[in-house]
Amino acid sequence: MSDVVVVSNLCREYGSVRAVDGLSFSVAEGEVFALLGPNGAGKTTTVEILEGHRERTSGEVSVLGFDPATGGRAYRERIGVVLQEAGFDEEFKVRELVAMYASLYPKRRDVNEIIDLVGLADKRNARTKTLSGGQRRRLDLALGLVGDPDLLFLDEPTTGFDPSARHRAWDLVASLRDLGTTILLTTHYMEEAEKLADRVAVIVGGRLVAMGTPAELIAEDEAAMIEFRLPPGASTADLPRLGSAPRIDGPSVIIETMRPTSDMLALTAWAVDSGRELPELTLRRHTLEDVFLELTGSSNAD
Repeated sequence: MSDVVVVSNLCREYGSVRAVDGLSFSVAEGEVFALLGPNGAGKTTTVEILEGHRERTSGEVSVLGFDPATGGRAYRERIGVVLQEAGFDEEFKVRELVAMYASLYPKRRDVNEIIDLVGLADKRNARTKTLSGGQRRRLDLALGLVGDPDLLFLDEPTTGFDPSARHRAWDLVASLRDLGTTILLTTHYMEEAEKLADRVAVIVGGRLVAMGTPAELIAEDEAAMIEFRLPPGASTADLPRLGSAPRIDGPSVIIETMRPTSDMLALTAWAVDSGRELPELTLRRHTLEDVFLELTGSSNAD
């Protein structure tokens, strides 16, 4: 399987600020690759360089065999871009707009098929100004797909979606991967990255800090998490000595442990002996979001 994207020692400077600092990674053909990082990490700059919308300061970039900076129309005809925020003429009907975009590509998907695929069949004759936020995102996706791209850039594709629409979008991305489309995804939903991505790269301060499959990154941290709400009248000082110092996250107490069985037993024995209940008590392994927060020191994944 060949690499569709190859990035080597990529740098982008803005005066004295280095937004991307020696970044290197590759994306294989047919892979869903997620680029993750906190605000200001350099994700958007990196993706815009790959799309050909921003110049790099130094380093080598190859996408579909092109240098995006000089690939021109031949390159743009082979990629699809779904921006986080995009605008379109409010007076167009959905089908009219998708058909207009389709006419710009030498290779294209059937307009009605794409509209059905993104879940806008009942809105094909509606004007874009009447669409809800989630429906507009689906239209963005239709416009990115109608040129039958070999590589699709998805920037926060499910922002504004309700849970049901988000899961339908995930199914759509999975079906595109099954058809062989390579996808480069940015998202602040760690559950989305864990669900969709074959591999993820985490960047902080323009530098790569971790890369691998979601399972590999999660497996690197063997600790388990005990989580519960403190019983009324109790404080963390009352708890038995367990794996780590208790961490407060909103109303919850979180304890990391390498001995989940014995620490869970000690905690529940303390609760029983003191006549207390432990509301919302759970024991779980780390998720990709836990790993992300540890790697970035961030309180959110945007």
